[in-house]
Amino acid sequence: MNLATTEDVSTEPGFAVALREPWLVVSFGAVVRAASWAIVGGGLVNTRRVVWLQVTNDDLRPPVDPRVFFAERLEGVNLAPSVGLLTSRRVGTYSDASASEGSVRARCIATVGLGNALRVGDPPWDPARVSTINVLVHASVPLSDEALLEASALASEAKCAAMLEQPLPSRVSGRTATGTGTDCIVVTCPRARRGQSTTCYSGKHTAAGAAIGQAVTRALGAGIEAWRRENGL
Repeated sequence: MNLATTEDVSTEPGFAVALREPWLVVSFGAVVRAASWAIVGGGLVNTRRVVWLQVTNDDLRPPVDPRVFFAERLEGVNLAPSVGLLTSRRVGTYSDASASEGSVRARCIATVGLGNALRVGDPPWDPARVSTINVLVHASVPLSDEALLEASALASEAKCAAMLEQPLPSRVSGRTATGTGTDCIVVTCPRARRGQSTTCYSGKHTAAGAAIGQAVTRALGAGIEAWRRENGL
């Protein structure tokens, strides 16, 4: 599969977004550093791609192993290895937002499905539908692994803030939801070139943190608004 041949392609130097449902692929011009808990390619890794696959509930019914299922699908379309995200949200609804602070630019691609909206701390729940928030945010400067992890926490906070700005009730407790039960966040950045220093911090007092927080908040805000509108809320 050559997703770059699709008509729906967004590019900027070192960053390309290609859509051919059920696939959404973000490709980088060089290997980047990534931090995530993605079902395929998770952890602290080097990668060239972050890939969404749109699935149905029937695709993942037991005894299907989602990790094996996804890895095989990636192999089948020559997209392995990648950092991989699964969602039942139509990938063509993705939102795309950018922000800059000082010399740092951040770009966020997100798919937002809220069918299993929950509040952090709710009891475990097995939803009838798989609907989730999947976020990729890319910082333009090299980050240390510690800063990548801090950026992941910051992106999670931005996701929660966006949810609170357009409140929905948890499907379990009825309290204001802060996400869904299957959210995933991927943070990426360039790898440092020889002799180039890395940014060691990415919290709220830093340019990297400000840009990341703004980009995630904007992308999630647009995605939540679209989902609410589609569902008459």
